[in-house]
Parts: sequence; C-alpha cells; structure tokens
Amino acid sequence: MTLWLNVDVVEQMKEREVTDVATLKALADPLRLGVLGALMRHDPEPLSVKEIAAELDEAPTKLYRHVKQLEQTGLVYVAETRVVSGIVESRYRSAQQSLRLSPEVYAEDDGEPSAALNAMLAAMDLVRADFRRSFLAGRVDLTPAAQGNPRPGKFAHSSTRMTLDQLRTLRARIDQALDEVFEQGESDDPDAVEVNLFLLLYALKPQAD
Repeated sequence: MTLWLNVDVVEQMKEREVTDVATLKALADPLRLGVLGALMRHDPEPLSVKEIAAELDEAPTKLYRHVKQLEQTGLVYVAETRVVSGIVESRYRSAQQSLRLSPEVYAEDDGEPSAALNAMLAAMDLVRADFRRSFLAGRVDLTPAAQGNPRPGKFAHSSTRMTLDQLRTLRARIDQALDEVFEQGESDDPDAVEVNLFLLLYALKPQAD
C-alpha cells in the first residue's frame, strides 16, 4: 500500500544566482552536480534517491548525504513524500531551472577564493565524465555536417593574443548567441536532440614582475 503525504509547495526559480560560500561548497562535487542535473532533466517530475541513483549508475546509499547537503542549501527540495511498506520515501525537485555564479564570487579578496574554483572544477570533472561515457557508448559524433553528420558537434581548444576590444567583442557575440538559443526554450519537436554545451573563455593577466 502506498500512502501519499502533503508537503509545503516551493516556488521554483527560473535561474538562481549563487553568491554565498555554502552554496559554492555544495556545488563543488561532481556527484552532487550530477544529482542536480538529473533533477533538472526530469523536471517537473520529482525523483526519489533510488531513481536518481539508477540514472547516475550509483548506489543509493552513496547519494543520500549528497542529496541532504543540496537540500540544506536550498538547491533541491522535497516535492512529495509517500509511505511505501511503512517507510517514508521522499521525492525531490530542483529548486531552480538553471544556475549561474555571481560575479562577486570571483573576487580576489572575498576570503575564500577557492570556493568558486572548486565549484568550476567540479563542473569540468562532471562534463569530462559525461562526455567520456557518451563517447564510449557511441553516442557522440563530432564530424561536421558537410560529412553527412545530422547532429554535428564541435571540439576546439586554442590560445591566441588579441586586443581588449577584440576580447570584449568576442565575449559579447558569445553572450548574444547563447541568449538567442536559451530564449527559445527547449524544443518539443519529435526530432529534437539533447545538446550539451560547455564553454570556458578566459584572458590571462600579465605576470607580476
């Protein structure tokens, strides 16, 4: 017998700007980022820890403390609970549809410069693991459309010198392109495919004498 219980309704944010160290520390783990990603992909359907574990191919016992930490920082919340065979099972939703780090977390004099760094490195580790799994499963093809690939991707890594005006122009064009894509929202076309994008652009300050 399954008995459903009511829980407080939480209004989901479209985007959450991360400004505090506690949240940054919660994000500084690839597995916790994986939990958030699973919840965002399935939104608005809530997931139990067992369902999240099945998607991430992890043991449920490994995830409970990570989910609790995400809940304590307000990144996820209990959307519903149910009693299954006398045991209360919680089902979770992401408290936001997307996350972004506030510019202030990059400040050099914030007392914890490593907090933002660790969160970014965790994201890189998660991207690496996800890409490796998808590539080895034969689900990634980076050949261009000119060679007949209906789902063309791109991999590029380069370093160059440019003026500050050129850098600002490049950044503005990237922002504009991303804004245009995300303003359209997710496609419900039956031929739509899941697209993953990871972008890192940074200019180095001159070395100190």
